[in-house]
Amino acid sequence: MGNPRTFLFTGHAPVHFVCFRPLYERLVSLPGFEVFVSGGLETKTKTGVEHDEQALYRPFGVSRERILSVEAIRTRDFDVLFSANTKPLAPRKAGTLIQIFHGISFRNMAVREENMGYDFYFIVGPYMHRKFLEADLLMENDPRAVKIGFPKTDRLLNGELNRENLLRQYGFDGSRPILLYAPTGQRHNSLDIMGEEVIRRLVKSEKYDLLIKPHDHPKDTSINWPSKLASLEDAHTRPVPGNADVIPLLFLADLLITDASSVSNEYSLMDRPVVFLDVPKLIKKTIKKGALVDLGTWGRRGGVVVKQPEDVVEAVSSSLKEPMRYSDIHGAMARDLFYNPGSATEKAIAWLRERFT
Repeated sequence: MGNPRTFLFTGHAPVHFVCFRPLYERLVSLPGFEVFVSGGLETKTKTGVEHDEQALYRPFGVSRERILSVEAIRTRDFDVLFSANTKPLAPRKAGTLIQIFHGISFRNMAVREENMGYDFYFIVGPYMHRKFLEADLLMENDPRAVKIGFPKTDRLLNGELNRENLLRQYGFDGSRPILLYAPTGQRHNSLDIMGEEVIRRLVKSEKYDLLIKPHDHPKDTSINWPSKLASLEDAHTRPVPGNADVIPLLFLADLLITDASSVSNEYSLMDRPVVFLDVPKLIKKTIKKGALVDLGTWGRRGGVVVKQPEDVVEAVSSSLKEPMRYSDIHGAMARDLFYNPGSATEKAIAWLRERFT
């Protein structure tokens, strides 16, 4: 083999790297590849946007020699650029651009013209593929569409995660059902409009252990949610940092509470109950932006929709009493939403090795 192939990933939010991380961990162990990351957490300044690459990647254990500044990549060329967001932070030159996506929700924000500047798309599943075809953004049998799946979710199914270890990590003994509240980060999300009251009622019920994970890069930053949530922590309530990987939390949770987040689709792989907090203003505004919002195919069909906080405790209780109520829908969702569930990373690595070695 000649010179090693150089791979670069760029992103500006923890969730972006969480989606690439399974590929990163495999690629750095393989001969013939040099793998780097860049971008970083964003701070808006008077002159533009600054990126803190160390703050984004060091919490994930990425070694310093693999972390490049945005300024550094603008003077370098790479064979492959991976991105999980629509507009990548690009190097001076990249031979091949690959979009790996950072989620799939009923808002379908990934399916839009602005996302069509890539050479290949690691399509998450049949549903996403259909949406690209329906929007005339990809053609039937388009070679750019590679049926990979979603490496981020592999650990939900491949045996890497251990429930007892996670219980110890969060200080729970397993005697209470574990709830995960994970809202989206769009404006008018459930945390902003009813979250505190929902949490208060669940805590007051004294029936559950509650994990609360805010979005890692919310659009509205006027509320200091990390500070607010920290004040709620007790023996049965655990706020989780927004930059945490949600996959272990989904694996641990007996029930998911969300709104319009893609985590509800990922949770279909677990076939466990979901409670959706209604966010009509968010949905209406997303439609106005021209997104292909789809409440008819899967949307919120896999769980109970709660319109007001006072109904959440009953919705959670009834859902846990009938955990298999939506099992058929969850199974159909998972088959339609994900290619290669549990083994998408292996599929991606095989494709990359075949193409670039």
